[in-house]
Amino acid sequence: MHILDIVQNSLHAGATKISISVLENLTENIYTIEIEDNGKGIPEEKISNLLDPFYTTKNKKTGLGIPLLKQHAEMAGGDLRIESKVGNGTTIIVTFQHNNLDRQPMGKIAATMAGIIRANPGTRFIYHHRINEKEFMLDTGEIKAELGEIPINSKEVLNFIEEFISDNLNEISN
Repeated sequence: MHILDIVQNSLHAGATKISISVLENLTENIYTIEIEDNGKGIPEEKISNLLDPFYTTKNKKTGLGIPLLKQHAEMAGGDLRIESKVGNGTTIIVTFQHNNLDRQPMGKIAATMAGIIRANPGTRFIYHHRINEKEFMLDTGEIKAELGEIPINSKEVLNFIEEFISDNLNEISN
């Protein structure tokens, strides 16, 4: 859910390219999620506002997504960092202790990514997952180039994407 929330923030900021990286370093006991976009960016003086649960730029009364993610990270021995430059996009880096009992489970990332792509076919998504030295990457820009006229959000393509992510996660987990 945290990844979905940050992706929505990136889309709200006009991002056309969003990179999602999950980096698991079992040797150093670090679990990192990094989401980078090419949206409009955030002025430096407003970055601290993002950690306030009562601050939002949307038509609602609260902005709980990032403050809740920071709280989850801290409960699991980690932290959250926001790097941004106006006109150049934003990067959110959240770390956890990999084996911490309070670390939230990843959930069904393959289905999550397929859903994000289905809902936002015009956005380029890059998903990268590394466990120690094993890794894989999915780039919707490369997939679209291969598909030609076939829409990336067609059922068959989304099924392929979900299966590709699942199969590769299983492979690098062993």
